Amino acid sequence: MPPTPQSDGSEKGRTLRSRYRVLDLIQTLDPERDCERIVRLSGQWDFAWDGRQALRMALFRTFAVPSIGGLLFRTGEFTQRSQKRNDDTELLIAEFVEHGFSSERGRRAIARMNAIHGRFRIRNEDFLYVLSTFVCEPSRWNARFGWRPISRVERQAGFVFWREVGVRMGIQDIPATAEELTAFNVAYEREHFRFTEANAAVARATLELFASWYLPRPLWPVGIRAVCALLDEPLLDALGLRHPSSAERRLVEGAMHARARVLPHLPPRRHPFGISGQPNPSYPGGYTIEELGPSSSATGAVA
Repeated sequence: MPPTPQSDGSEKGRTLRSRYRVLDLIQTLDPERDCERIVRLSGQWDFAWDGRQALRMALFRTFAVPSIGGLLFRTGEFTQRSQKRNDDTELLIAEFVEHGFSSERGRRAIARMNAIHGRFRIRNEDFLYVLSTFVCEPSRWNARFGWRPISRVERQAGFVFWREVGVRMGIQDIPATAEELTAFNVAYEREHFRFTEANAAVARATLELFASWYLPRPLWPVGIRAVCALLDEPLLDALGLRHPSSAERRLVEGAMHARARVLPHLPPRRHPFGISGQPNPSYPGGYTIEELGPSSSATGAVA
């Protein structure tokens, strides 16, 4: 269990202590029984921004598998409709993360994902690999850039949560422990990461989308280089991306580490972060769960 500082009575001490109030609550919960609540508390209060970035890193890793990247390229969703594809993915995940997979909205979101995936021939091992990234990448991101360590309870709850989502998606042969799932993840990447033009096209389109959120077009290469500085060499190779220089890595990672050092001393979040049910760029007037995802005309296959 990570240490939780005691307040010394000063304003700074009270701020530091209040930063750990969500963790204190999480540590009283059971990771099996309360996994939905723990994931919601952790993701909406302590790691709202970090969780989204970790899942975006997970997305890049799936592109590096030719059977997955190739399917995504053939549908055209990432290369031709990248903003909508990003929004659809984030909203569907938010529905069952923010409300729980056993909630009415969570059940509808998983049913919608199953309907979308059911149009394509997707191997079980590819489904299982994608599932594993949702367990592994948040822990890896936290180990690198978290403002506090993920607790044992949070880590186990995250595994249980995504295991149950996988069961509801019909994924077979899900490992029994987080350690076994992580071992599968590492072995799968070692065997399947391989460059293809389709992988590269999907990655480039996604990088340009991310850069467009924050920078004018002439500065997109700067943003893309910053994201690449967060990716490891085997992943960069499989996506056909130029390796960042040592200076670029130090600059980007240094900025992330500085953020992690500052956050504990800032006032805690006053309201939970959430995007489900909210208007966004693709759905300015709001949305229904059943309209999320590609149109029924999208087709593709995995050999």
